[in-house]
Order: sequence, then structure tokens, then C-alpha cells
Amino acid sequence: MPQQPYSVEQVANLLGLHVKTVRNYVRDGRLKAVRIGKQYRIAREDLEAFMGGAAEPSAETAGRRHMEASSIVQIDAISPEEMMSLGNTLVAAAVSRSPAERPLRVETIYDEERASMKIIIVGGVADTAEVFRLVTTLVKEPA
Repeated sequence: MPQQPYSVEQVANLLGLHVKTVRNYVRDGRLKAVRIGKQYRIAREDLEAFMGGAAEPSAETAGRRHMEASSIVQIDAISPEEMMSLGNTLVAAAVSRSPAERPLRVETIYDEERASMKIIIVGGVADTAEVFRLVTTLVKEPA
């Protein structure tokens, strides 16, 4: 029997994101969804494609422990040029990984008015820690 599609709220809970963020991903076309009435529904396959891996444990992995981190890093007082450079470096580091490695997703958002950047990281705990180290290395904190 096919699994029921996810609601926006369910996807937000699974990813540790705000419901508005998930709706924006759908509206921007980054997350495929079907609109039914006034609500969006997201198929499991589309969520897995968005995340770069399985949305829920399959029968063969159900007995194994799984840890994942969803984090948002905010950097204020960053220029558009610095944001582009940092964002490109982080995304390149995430996509250049071996297919055998656990999926790691890095997204960036920039608010030009506030000169503020948000980095959204979803992946294994150790991988997320590596992204934090990379951000710390690349971004100089004000003195």
C-alpha cells in the first residue's frame, strides 16, 4: 500500500524547519509538492530527493541507530560578496562528497537589507560539526 504524502507541517517537523520555510521551498520550486485545495502535499520520494536520502528509515535500516542534526547558523554584518564566496564553498563541500557517504544538505539565505546570512545544514552529527568548523575557519569574527 503506498504511503500517504506528507503535509507541510510534517515535513517541517522532520527537517527541523519552520513551516513558512518549507512553504517557501515549495513555492520556489526547490521542493516538489502537489496542491490539494489550500494545502500542499509532499510525496515521500520528493522529500527524499530534496533531502538527498531517505526521509524515514526503511525496513532494512529500522534496527540501526540513526543520528541527524538540523542546524541554522546566522552571520550578521556580511557583505554580498563574502556571502557568495562562503555559500559557494559550503555547498561545494557538501556536494563533492562520495555517494557512499551519508547525505549532507547545505542551503544559504541572504537578507540584503540586514546584511545577514543564514546557513541551513541537515546531515549527520559529525558532518554538521565539520561544516561548523569550516564556517569558523572561513568567517572571521569581529574583534
